[in-house]
Amino acid sequence: MDDEANILSALKRLFRPFGYRIFTAESGAAGLEVMAHESVDLVVSDMRMPEMNGAQFLEKTRENWPDTVRILLTGYAEIGATIDAINKGRIYRYISKPWEDNDIILTVKQALDTKLLEREKNRLEALIRAQNEELKNLNATLEERVKARTEEVRQTMGFLEVSHDKLKKSFITSIRVFSNLIEMREGRMAGHSRRVADMARAIAQRMGMTDAEVQDIFLAALLHDVGKIGLSDRLIEKSFSSLTSEERTEVVKHPAKGEAALMALEQLHGAAKFIRGHHERFDGQGYPDKLAGLAIPLGARILAVANDYDSVQLGTILNKHLSQQEAIAYIQEGRSNRYDPAVVDAFLGKMAQIATDLPDPKPEMMLNSGQLQSGMKLSRDMMGGGNLLLSKDYVLDAQLIAQIKNFERLENQLFTIWIYAKKGG
Repeated sequence: MDDEANILSALKRLFRPFGYRIFTAESGAAGLEVMAHESVDLVVSDMRMPEMNGAQFLEKTRENWPDTVRILLTGYAEIGATIDAINKGRIYRYISKPWEDNDIILTVKQALDTKLLEREKNRLEALIRAQNEELKNLNATLEERVKARTEEVRQTMGFLEVSHDKLKKSFITSIRVFSNLIEMREGRMAGHSRRVADMARAIAQRMGMTDAEVQDIFLAALLHDVGKIGLSDRLIEKSFSSLTSEERTEVVKHPAKGEAALMALEQLHGAAKFIRGHHERFDGQGYPDKLAGLAIPLGARILAVANDYDSVQLGTILNKHLSQQEAIAYIQEGRSNRYDPAVVDAFLGKMAQIATDLPDPKPEMMLNSGQLQSGMKLSRDMMGGGNLLLSKDYVLDAQLIAQIKNFERLENQLFTIWIYAKKGG
């Protein structure tokens, strides 16, 4: 800013090549008017101006726009006013007239660079303050948020566990129903698969097998005769010892067929292997693969004992029915040839336990369908016409109760339903 038009023109020409946005004014008042309407980073003011000298103008600029860089053009004779500008206007630099073009260009450039750095510094400091405040708020609420998130995860895990347990029970029930459908073709074999499954599970637990292995054995026992579905009624009804050579050739295929029938279900792969091997013998004289000793899967060795123990009592192996004690003796006689000695020992231990242990059943009560309520749990398998309808431990709901009543009407019979009794009720 200057009151001399030639000085203003000279300065405009000097700085125009640098791409600066330039404003000019010929008095202090005009300069203040420009400052009021434009964003100005740097002011160059001459000392000598009418009405308001450069020191006074720069002092007002400092008061109203303290972030604007201030430079004073002054002559040697104006040293007093220059000192006043330095003290009151707090100028960035003063330049003596006449100036050197390079000096004033360098001074302005340095001033604007400093201004830019200061502006960036202020921006970063503001950003840091905002981030620190955000971090402070985050830390203040972090514990509560972690606690809330932990509770959400705990609830989700609880829901998943309930869903998994329900799905697992539904899967087991489906297997039991399927096993029951197999037995519907076998007449005198009704209940055989369930008894074999209970015995096989007890032996496996006694031998210290894992829960997953015990479940595979239990499922294999429920489905061990699935390969017999394609056999004729005549073959199913005959005992194994009375079969002709041709008939035996057909019957001994059922373990391999049983395995093949289940291989499409990934959850039953372990059970399928046990089904294939449950007619192998410890001495290698069994079928279908002539495996011997420990080459036979342990689940299959257990299933062989449990299956034969029940089968000899039903008369499906020999041409006669054995009593329970005779069936136990039959298993003992097969030790080391038909059966694994370790499995026989576990079986005998279980039978001794059954003979000596006093039962301690959970309290239960017998109800009819009209007395059922949602939330009740079956204490025994629910049977209808010799068939399994619902398995033990199944929890009833309103829909199931309605289905039970409808089935009673269709079959024209009333079911006996055993429910766990509530303590104190």
